[in-house]
Amino acid sequence: MQILRGRLGLLPLALLSVVAGAGAGLICGLFRVALDMVRDLRTALPTAWSGNPAYGCLLMIGIAAVATAFAAFMVRRMSPDAAGSGIPHVEAVIEVELPPAPFALLPVKFIGGVLAMGSGFALGREGPCVQMGATLAHLVGVLFRRDWPDRQALLAAGAGAGLAAAFNAPLAGAAFVLEELLRRFEMRNAVAALGASMSAIVVARLFTGAEPDFAVAALPYPDARDNLLCIGLGLFAGVLGALYNYLLLDALDIADRMKRAPVELRAGLIGAMIGALAWFAPSLVGGGDGLTQSLLNGATPFSLLPLLFVIRLFLSCASYAAGTPGGLFAPLLVLGAQMGFFFGALAHPDLTGPNAHAILFAVVGMAALFTAVVRAPLTGIILVTEMTGSSIALLPMLAACFSAMALATMLGSRPIYDSLKVRTLRLAGKKPPKPEAAAH
Repeated sequence: MQILRGRLGLLPLALLSVVAGAGAGLICGLFRVALDMVRDLRTALPTAWSGNPAYGCLLMIGIAAVATAFAAFMVRRMSPDAAGSGIPHVEAVIEVELPPAPFALLPVKFIGGVLAMGSGFALGREGPCVQMGATLAHLVGVLFRRDWPDRQALLAAGAGAGLAAAFNAPLAGAAFVLEELLRRFEMRNAVAALGASMSAIVVARLFTGAEPDFAVAALPYPDARDNLLCIGLGLFAGVLGALYNYLLLDALDIADRMKRAPVELRAGLIGAMIGALAWFAPSLVGGGDGLTQSLLNGATPFSLLPLLFVIRLFLSCASYAAGTPGGLFAPLLVLGAQMGFFFGALAHPDLTGPNAHAILFAVVGMAALFTAVVRAPLTGIILVTEMTGSSIALLPMLAACFSAMALATMLGSRPIYDSLKVRTLRLAGKKPPKPEAAAH
């Protein structure tokens, strides 16, 4: 009888996970539509003001500065937990180290994210989607008076639903819950994660369509040499991942040391800088999906890749340090694709045509750098596979993620969200867990 009650007790959680996932899909689908609309307005501005470029450039700089400053103002005054990715805060709530975010986070994250990323900040949509999904799912649990274990499962499932909706990747959303957020497999959590991701995708695709986020031509089947080379690519990714984590945390430390300057002023200055860049090189700013797609089309000049990588690396760190809403995944995918394409082109310099092997390595590079930074290889592999709609690169991705994860760990680089969670707890006046307790 007790076993039967336990099984029947799964039904309310399963049903609520579907409801919460649908809510996450709705808000994240609208978020993506809003981001696309603002991006189109930003990219149309240089054309509209081509007859008077000086005033047009000043207008672009002014709009970006005011929008990003207002986004930072909203975060500071209404919901400090909405700053940055939000994933470290979600992890801290799941581990009962911080209280759940209130409803106010939802409009701040939505509007602040649209203002910051719409202005050209090199941030990802998945951070806001994850935190909004988690907050919405927890509120559903509170509304239906579920106990903490159910609300905890719903919160994690809602976060995964947000990731699924952000990238049109349902399996990656469920994997993210089990591998990164909960770091354990339990039947109740798995059911909630799958249900929420499923309903989130059904609703989100009403706004975004069913196609993968990236269109990739038919890739060549990797041979033994490619698989071995991908181990080397993973080592390269491990070094760059450790460097990325160091630079990102250093940028946040620099921002912390500038406490005399209001956060709105700091965000506005970074926004003005990015606004100027958006006028002269509009393709370089924003989340970077266009850059990644151009690379996967073989349309990016090989000689420009090192410069583009450095620009995007520092742009990503500066954007995140501004204190506005925005995630890390999408900028990481850009850097990983650039790294992989560059490596693949060096490994196969004799190939002509569309650089099919280099594109294969670009796909692998996305998963490898993600793994080196986040230390969640299964999520990275599934995410890239779903976003490209191709499973041909699975074995090379396994090889690259193996060596990337191993080397980044041996270099002493902690998973980025572990480091960011420690920082989140310190800012909240909480005692961070010991490093060995937080090891991934």
